[in-house]
Amino acid sequence: MELVVSLAVGLLAAAGTWLLLRPRTFQVLIGLALLSYAVNLFIFSVGSLALAKEPIVHAGLPADLAHYTDPLPQALVLTAIVIGFATTALFLVVLLALRGLSGGDHVDGREEPP
Repeated sequence: MELVVSLAVGLLAAAGTWLLLRPRTFQVLIGLALLSYAVNLFIFSVGSLALAKEPIVHAGLPADLAHYTDPLPQALVLTAIVIGFATTALFLVVLLALRGLSGGDHVDGREEPP
């Protein structure tokens, strides 16, 4: 389980970094989204990767990560998803307005010759 999550985080981070370095603004936007997904998945995995474990401590069980899943990373990731969605929507609106004003979507404002 840890190997699959680690590979997913690495793949998302690598693809996000590659897209972040591209010359088009939409590719930069998608790269930022992929990087935020990678960070969210990493934070989510910090809270203990346990299948079929409840996030609530029951009486008689010790309060360690062998018996429950930490709910704090789950709450942080949920908050980060909402904030990331709002930021992405705002960035997309600004991107569309910039494309309408400048006529292109190149990051530095110069189009490449065909």
